[in-house]
Amino acid sequence: MSRPVPNPGILDIAPYTPGKSPVPEPGRKVFKLSANETPFGPSPKAIEAFKRVADHLEDYPEGTSRVLREAIGRSFGLDPNRIICGAGSDEILNLLAHTYLSHGDEAISTTHGFLVYPIATMANGAKNVVAPETNFTADVDAILKAVTPRTKLVWLANPNNPTGTYLPFDEVKRLRAGLPSHVLLVLDAAYCDYVSRNDYEMGIELVATTENTVVTHTFSKIHGLAALRIGWMFGPEHIIDAVNRIRGPFNVSTPAMYAAVAAIEDTAHQAMSKQFTETWRNRLTEEIGKLGLKVTPSVANFVLIHFPTDKGKTADDADAFLTKRGLVLRALKNYGLPHALRMTIGTEEANRLVVEGLRDFMGGK
Repeated sequence: MSRPVPNPGILDIAPYTPGKSPVPEPGRKVFKLSANETPFGPSPKAIEAFKRVADHLEDYPEGTSRVLREAIGRSFGLDPNRIICGAGSDEILNLLAHTYLSHGDEAISTTHGFLVYPIATMANGAKNVVAPETNFTADVDAILKAVTPRTKLVWLANPNNPTGTYLPFDEVKRLRAGLPSHVLLVLDAAYCDYVSRNDYEMGIELVATTENTVVTHTFSKIHGLAALRIGWMFGPEHIIDAVNRIRGPFNVSTPAMYAAVAAIEDTAHQAMSKQFTETWRNRLTEEIGKLGLKVTPSVANFVLIHFPTDKGKTADDADAFLTKRGLVLRALKNYGLPHALRMTIGTEEANRLVVEGLRDFMGGK
């Protein structure tokens, strides 16, 4: 029997698997720490802005997200005409792949890079080339070594998910300088709002001074608007023009647009979240380390915890143990990290309970 057949390579793509959502049980409090969601939710001002447009849901959105692009421009000192908005930064990543990759091309990502990169690459018939990392961190020399005449794009999450590591800006500039001019460097800065390192820069300066670099960002993390699916990209005019030609005409909803404007303008809410995250990131790294577990140094709103391979002490065992206590972390087999769990920094209560749970787990209780 004849039936439609997917394009070559589509069925070779491993579907994206999100962090598991907890199943509520009577009498048990559950904490979802598997998806890097903020424990504070969105700014109250963003919620108010969302509700204000509820009376006009019959109207199509303004197709260019002008109000939001102007708000982002004010916040970061950027030209709104060089900004494009999307249904989460995921959509923008896919639009970039669709615009610049085709059959026979190659795109480079790193060993433990965001799983959307190989999906977007392979969906457009291109080959995903994996550059090895060093200490769970992107390695500029390894990326440059992986470049071939077929390379058209390099994906770099900075900070990286799920490792929480980052490249200093000097290294990012060295990467850009070492890449051929026709290769597009995509800097995914989804977690940049949590970074406090003096040697870090999300990439705006590099985008402003080159013709072959873009930076993407999201409202799903520190802004707490994950359910609304909204992100943005800053890039050279010629790239913005090309991507706009294939972008859906109403890809950002009106409620998402106005909630995002209010969110980006509420700097106090962002500062509070960043300070809390930094305090607990340091504390969790120290406390979990005292239990004999290795924690990869992180600059994001999560920590990567490594477990031994001994029977009864593995990451799978820890995952099952914590889940029974209502503490849901992220298993990382699909990221090539079968012996690690990623923990989102949650409320103070959740964080303390995870440390207590891991202490009992390692102690054999």
